[in-house]
Amino acid sequence: MSYAVDFVTVSTEGLESSPVVDALAGLRANEARYFKNKYDHVFTVEPAADAQATIDWVTGILKEERDIEIASPPLEATEFEVAGIRMAYVFYQSGLSINVMYTLDDAGKRAVGFKLSDGMEVPAELAERFKFARQRSKLAGTIRGSYFTIKNEH
Repeated sequence: MSYAVDFVTVSTEGLESSPVVDALAGLRANEARYFKNKYDHVFTVEPAADAQATIDWVTGILKEERDIEIASPPLEATEFEVAGIRMAYVFYQSGLSINVMYTLDDAGKRAVGFKLSDGMEVPAELAERFKFARQRSKLAGTIRGSYFTIKNEH
């Protein structure tokens, strides 16, 4: 069952099995606040079992573009379109969040972003390939992020 993420009262619903549950919930709420403020979009997530098509799309892009396979199991995912951009997010048990920004116009921006919850280690599958920049968030503490540009059609 899908539900809207509340960024005023941060909930750990759906993320309880994560060792960094509070930080991951804050990271998810941080994304919800961004989309509400920028696009007036309500950020709604669903359990991984109900979002297999979204998870498969993100997993396929990671595998095809950079031969990356995420070891941690996905907990939740969402997919939506705002301002001509197809967005997908997958939240993993380890505290990792992966988002895909895929502009539907051929001339647009297409990228995969990684965000690490406060307190988690950089996953081994990403450690040697990416440098992570830090950003502060009132909801999520310190977020470390990185990205790569998508080169192919997906």
